[in-house]
Amino acid sequence: MDVIGAHTRRLPSYDARWTPREHTDAELAVGLRAGRVAGAASHPIENVRGNIEMLLAGDPDKEFGLSGLRDGFDQEAMLRLVEAAAGAPIDREAADGPVEIRPEPMLAELAKMGDRLSRACQRSEIVALATGHPESIDYLLKAVGDLLTARGARVVRLGEGLRWREAGQKHDWQIEHFGSVALQTDGRVPRHTHRPHAMRRMLAEGVPDLVVADHGFAGAAIEAGVETLSIADVNDPALLVAKAQGRTEIVVVLDDHVAPDAYWPCFQAIAARLPSTVTHP
Repeated sequence: MDVIGAHTRRLPSYDARWTPREHTDAELAVGLRAGRVAGAASHPIENVRGNIEMLLAGDPDKEFGLSGLRDGFDQEAMLRLVEAAAGAPIDREAADGPVEIRPEPMLAELAKMGDRLSRACQRSEIVALATGHPESIDYLLKAVGDLLTARGARVVRLGEGLRWREAGQKHDWQIEHFGSVALQTDGRVPRHTHRPHAMRRMLAEGVPDLVVADHGFAGAAIEAGVETLSIADVNDPALLVAKAQGRTEIVVVLDDHVAPDAYWPCFQAIAARLPSTVTHP
């Protein structure tokens, strides 16, 4: 079965919004809100609190392969990290309701990500991209990976075709790539995953200069000491804790569960920081 071919057919085609061009931050902010990448997050406050509680209880699904996340952190400390990264206060008294993500801190962090990726292009660095969020973040990262390749970075497809089986599973897991973006599949479709196992196998094959990823792909890379640019949602505090601990520098907080083509402002914010032509060291 052509897993990636079928996956590609489920996604929209890239349109003119994905061609790099100049935008003001105000224009990008409007686009982020219109696509619901910013605004009221799809994960409400009760889900955010619940995931923090599971992380504090040592749930490996919430740790993303990172160790030491509970050292000096409680629920209140993690909520402060989330609201600072999202740019909006979280009502401590609310039993339910939305959590807001504002576009301004998102765009500021995307600019930092773009600046670091610009250096990767200028230095012809080796970059690996991966996501546990097929049909949303993979669409964004594929466009970023294609642009990095065009601008001088060496984008690699680590672990292509690697297979393994975990205890209790009735099927193999496999690493396949959508463009240059690593996905974990079950042999039929790409799967949403928080686990670090795929990235650990990728890094056993080769260690890049830079990883761009989310979920356990990002966590495993950070844990291994690889410089990592991360994407996280408000209900995924693990990567923000790692940032607060000084283990990683850039974590973009956005809603990771909206239409794949809604992320065009994120792409444009990154593209604006990259060199306009191929450069070599």
